Amino acid sequence: MTTSHFRRTAGRFPTGVTVVSGIDGGRPHGTTVNAFATVSLDPLVIMVALGQRSRLRSRIVRSGAFAVSLLSARQTSDARWFADPARPDGEDAFAGRPWKPGPHSGAPVLLDAVGYFDCSVRATHSAGDHTVVLGDVEAFDVLSDEPPLLFHDSRLLPGPAVQIKERT
Repeated sequence: MTTSHFRRTAGRFPTGVTVVSGIDGGRPHGTTVNAFATVSLDPLVIMVALGQRSRLRSRIVRSGAFAVSLLSARQTSDARWFADPARPDGEDAFAGRPWKPGPHSGAPVLLDAVGYFDCSVRATHSAGDHTVVLGDVEAFDVLSDEPPLLFHDSRLLPGPAVQIKERT
């Protein structure tokens, strides 16, 4: 079993694409993340996984707060931009991208996203080459009814608007 085989197998499961952001020293920071999930409805808790070497990981742990923007199908360029380790840091990373500060964290919420969660760090757990960050949701909202951006088989794909009918 190889890492590439594991990635190929895991890639068969489509995920949503997010930009996780934080504020550190008054400066905004963000990175693309597809390891995101809701965890609890009572209390409201979400989860993101950040690489151990991610510039954002230590900043979120230090500040104790972060925001997650759920990307729309129109945001393929944003997903690629925030995944590029060569992108500029701080305000320059968000130049030309409409955003507002999250109401709790002050972290950037991308306005072209389909929704967002603004969180306090509940706990962090080391998980191999990543850190799992659990966040207590302090604020959230739907920003658009557009389809989401999906990641499947190592490709970014616009998400279809699919309705699932329940069996009777």
